[in-house]
Formats: sequence, C-alpha cells, structure tokens
Amino acid sequence: MHAHVHFLHIVRHLAIAVAALIAAALPAAAQDTVKLGLVAAISGQSAKSGEAIVRGLSVALDEINAKGGLLGKKVELIVRDDESNPAKGAVAARELVQREKVAALFGGLDTPVSLAIVPFANQSKVPFMGVWAAGTPITRNGAAENYVFRVSAVDELVDKALVDYSIKKYQVKKPGMILINNPWGESNEKGLRAALAAKNIPFAGIEKFETNDVDVVPQLTRLKEAGADVLYLVANVAPSSQVVKSLDRMGWNVPIVSHWGPAGGRFSELAGPSAAKVHFVQTYSLSGKLSPKGDTVLAALKAKYPAIKTLADVTPAVGIANAYDAMHLTGLAIAKAGSLQGPKIREAFYAIGPYEGLIKTYARPFTSDNQDALSENDYIFTHFVDGEILRLAH
Repeated sequence: MHAHVHFLHIVRHLAIAVAALIAAALPAAAQDTVKLGLVAAISGQSAKSGEAIVRGLSVALDEINAKGGLLGKKVELIVRDDESNPAKGAVAARELVQREKVAALFGGLDTPVSLAIVPFANQSKVPFMGVWAAGTPITRNGAAENYVFRVSAVDELVDKALVDYSIKKYQVKKPGMILINNPWGESNEKGLRAALAAKNIPFAGIEKFETNDVDVVPQLTRLKEAGADVLYLVANVAPSSQVVKSLDRMGWNVPIVSHWGPAGGRFSELAGPSAAKVHFVQTYSLSGKLSPKGDTVLAALKAKYPAIKTLADVTPAVGIANAYDAMHLTGLAIAKAGSLQGPKIREAFYAIGPYEGLIKTYARPFTSDNQDALSENDYIFTHFVDGEILRLAH
C-alpha cells in the first residue's frame, strides 16, 4: 500500500513538473516567430492580383529571413481570403490580430474591404499596410493616431494623372466618367471632379454601373450623346471588360483612360480584341529593361514559383512590386522599433529611410502628414498586349 501511495506521489509530482514545463514552453512557442497577416482577395475575379500580392510579400519575406529575420526571429506570413467582401475582410483582420497576434496587417485589393478594416486597425493600434486598394480615405482617414500606411496608388493622385495623360495624349476637351457604383467609384468621382476643375475642363457626364452589369450600353450612349471625347474608367477586371464589350457593340471607338482595375486579372481574355485600347495606370512594370533589383526579384520569383514561365505569368506586376516594397519597409520599421508593439512600430515608420526599393528609392517614405509612400511621379501608363502588361510611351 505504502509503495502504491509513494508511486502516486511521484506521478503527481511528475504531472506537475510536466505541466510546468508545458506552461513555460507555451509563451515562448507563441513568440517563436514574428507573425504578419495579409487580408486580400485570393479567389474570385481579382484572384490574380491576390496571388501577385502574396508572391511579392513572400519573396521579400524570404530575403528578410535569409538575413536572420526580425528581432532575431523568423518571420511568417498568415494569409486570409476576404473574397472581396468587406464583412469577411473585417472578420479576417480581427482574427489575425486577436487570435494569431500578428504584429502588422497587410491589406489587399478592394477599397470597400480596406475601409472596413481601417477603424479596427486604428482602435487596435496595429499597423495596417495597404498594398493595392487606392481609395483616398484609406490612409487619409482622419484618425488622431493613424496606423494606416500604404505603398500603392492613391485615387486623388491617380485622377490627376488620368486627366494629365488624357490632355497630353488625346487633347481632351470634354471627357465622360464611367465609374463602378461603390466607395471606390465615389473616391474617384471626387478626385476626377477636382482634377478637371483645376484644369478648367468641363465633363460630358458621370455614369455609374454595377459589378455584375453585362450591358453598359445605356450609360455609354448617354455619354456619347453628351459629346464625350475620352472616357475615364474606374472598375475592376470583370466590369471593365463589360464596358469594352459594350463599346464594341455600339461601334463607338473612344479613347479609354483607366484606373488600374483592369490589371487585376484576365482582362485581355475577358474584354477581347479591344482590350489593348484601354490605357491604364500602374506603379511598376516588369517588362523592358529592369533595374538590378528588378532582375533579382524576377529571378527569385521564377525560382520560388516554377509556374512562372513568361512575363504574362507575373501579371499584375504592381501587386508584386507594391507588396515587395511594403514588406521591406515594414521590416525596417519593426527592426527600428526593436519591438512588436503597434505604437512603437508606427513611430518607427516615420523614422525609416532611405530604402532602395523595387519601385524607387524611398528617401523618407512616410511622415505623419503623408502615410503614402508613392506619389503621382511614380505612375506609368500601360496596356494589355496578349496577356502581358506593357508600358506605353508617355
């Protein structure tokens, strides 16, 4: 009997010791890596853009880990698909911050999704780095302590670039707007109105359409009758292709100067032979002669993703380039902060630079007055030729 009690006593002690060991190991295990999260459209019409963002972040992450990671730890990326749905995006962001304890969030494609995440990022004090969505109010959100940074286009600046391009290229006199009916369309309506007013150019009209509209002929007919000589187009891949097909059905050959929505997927396939007529803005192109950094990144992409055979396989390059530079800038901020605490990382963002990136050399990428690292001087105009995005002579 006595031996039995003694044995139980040892077992109990062992159990307590094991439990203590497990408890001691748990917090350490939870902090073994620096976790970063991405919320983006990985499925649906913009899946190619989501894939490009993941690839750009991952190649940069490999480079960071090859140099010893951040704060002496390996960095890992946790990806969640928002399916271009603001409610799903907000839930995913919450889960990444609260359950996965990510040190920073990267945000994906759609302005409505990013706008749904912004208030949560600011309340939770977790840096939210935009790599695609261009809605002006994403970074210019009015928060006293703004945790939202971006390496991407900004509608207000894109709209100035669209107007300037249409003046130079087409001597525009009376443009029309064909805009997707959502917060992204609204952001650009505001920007285009301001950009045109600044140049004293009147507009023929403003027409809205829905993501699932297959026939945009009525709206386009109104713009044609009002005398539009250039169309400013703002929409993602599928709706943009419906505009092109509706123009073809009408036999109206009008220049189209577009935001970068068409770049996000299989636009040339969906829009047909007239796809090349759409001239759209980008922040980067992998076609033509690249910088040494561009060559390095392209080689790394091909090595990591064997499916990449041609430049058409790395479309859209902006998703890759914006994400690559954003990951490195975030890494620099975390390293400078010496901490995974959001407020410290936020302050460190203002103190980084210069950084020689893929898109450009960032002298001082962020200030508390401007949390967008790119300006209108960083945009180029491109079009689709046989599935590849090529630069246009400017």
